[in-house]
Amino acid sequence: MKVLIADKFEKSGVGRLIEAGCEVSHEPDLSGDGLCDAIAKFDPQVLVVRSTEVSGAALEASSRLSVVVRAGAGYNTIDVEAASRRAIMVANCPGKNSVAVAELTFGLILALDRRIVDNAVDLRSGKWRKKEYGTARGIKGRTLGVVGLGQIGRAVVKRAQAFEMRVVAWSRSLTDDVAEDLGVERCESPADVASKCDVLSLHLAACAETKNLIGAEVLSKLKRGSYVVNTARADILDYAALARAVKDHDLRVGLDVFPDEPGGGEADFRSSIIDSGGVVYGTHHIGASTDQSQEAIAKETVRIVEEYARSGRVANCVNLCEKSVARCVLVVRHRNRPGVLAHTLNEISKAGVNVEEMENVICEGVESACAQIKLDAPLGEEAVEKIKSGNEHIIAVTFSSIDES
Repeated sequence: MKVLIADKFEKSGVGRLIEAGCEVSHEPDLSGDGLCDAIAKFDPQVLVVRSTEVSGAALEASSRLSVVVRAGAGYNTIDVEAASRRAIMVANCPGKNSVAVAELTFGLILALDRRIVDNAVDLRSGKWRKKEYGTARGIKGRTLGVVGLGQIGRAVVKRAQAFEMRVVAWSRSLTDDVAEDLGVERCESPADVASKCDVLSLHLAACAETKNLIGAEVLSKLKRGSYVVNTARADILDYAALARAVKDHDLRVGLDVFPDEPGGGEADFRSSIIDSGGVVYGTHHIGASTDQSQEAIAKETVRIVEEYARSGRVANCVNLCEKSVARCVLVVRHRNRPGVLAHTLNEISKAGVNVEEMENVICEGVESACAQIKLDAPLGEEAVEKIKSGNEHIIAVTFSSIDES
């Protein structure tokens, strides 16, 4: 199997893919037309990326491309809709960078509270300003508000509790029972979280529903002097509204992600939020960039590729249809012989019915098998009878409707 890695990737992961029998091309600096050209030239079945953007044009550059693996959690840099139109599976590596991002989150919270960055800058310029920096609020007993309780959000909650902070949280899927298990107070909305917290920490995925979810209305609920930390995605936060809130509400801000940030490792870049005044600290989108997390992500990427090579299944696939449109299921028990499935599918096609899902399970001894074929419409009695009687290796056929409840 040919695998193109179009981004930085752990050497150990490259080695494991080669050991697994993959033909690997590692080109860490690909982007734009260069990525399209590399896909067309190498003609891989699997593409592995981290921050590299994968456009519809890139996905169309090879008819053999079947899987795109995002070596990380988020996948907003991949044109998932274009991938789905071409039956290209998109997978990610959720949870493998949770600890790394949670650690950076608390690094930023502590830095904001103790103004560590300003301390260091003044010391490097030869200034001693203990009077300026000798006071801090401290975080013990203060309230952390967490918006988004995926694996990263939950890792942040654990660390907050270790710092003896009270935690309030909101997530679309958060229930009272889960909140109780996690030891957090469930809020009704992001605005409700903001109204109750001293530190607002964002851990949402980027999608249409979360774009600018944290805007002026939510930020206005924060107490004067609160902290805002975003180590998730820039799209979820209205940075213009945040800049105004820094001035109007004396907010302190820690950011690892920025609108229109460079995609490469080095570039000239200045975000307007940095110049908004007040205490605004930033890092270079390095939340997942620890040796531990990158090694874990590499292992998970290799696992996804190996499983696909072995079984054809794509682990952690993010663009599977959430709800099948199948209305009926045809179960065909048969001897494991050539032509049985071809005959069955041919009769289904003649009936004008479409196959939505299909699985053929081989029984022990490899003498027989059971095919489950899910259909978008019922088969008539005549079609079912033709399937039963049209091949000598068919043992039995049953047909039933799917309970949609």
